[in-house]
Amino acid sequence: MAIQLNHTIVPARDAQAAATFLTEILGLSAPVRFGPFWTVTLANGVTLDYQDSNEAMPIEHYAFLVSEAEFDAIFARIKQRSLEYWADPFHSRPSQINRNDGGRGLYWNDPSGHYLEIITRPYGSGS
Repeated sequence: MAIQLNHTIVPARDAQAAATFLTEILGLSAPVRFGPFWTVTLANGVTLDYQDSNEAMPIEHYAFLVSEAEFDAIFARIKQRSLEYWADPFHSRPSQINRNDGGRGLYWNDPSGHYLEIITRPYGSGS
């Protein structure tokens, strides 16, 4: 069997709200309760398992590879909510998208401050 990522735990101030935020922005099915987690299932079967946390919040990064059409739909939802977004992970290029590897990408933050990213081409895939 090939090794595959199955799930990861995402700490959040409000797990249900953070999981719902992600599913709404990405256009995914609503999160499902599983034990202490609110799970978000991605197309490749990986789940992001959101868990409530009152500890110091580490800022984590989650990148999602999307099609051009999905990028347009997600970007429209980000703009519709008037969310801040950036072309880079350092937040130095506000209200811009990047064109890395001949595709498009952008970053925005979730309610707990995690860096979320959508890209239409994997890094290193361009000519």
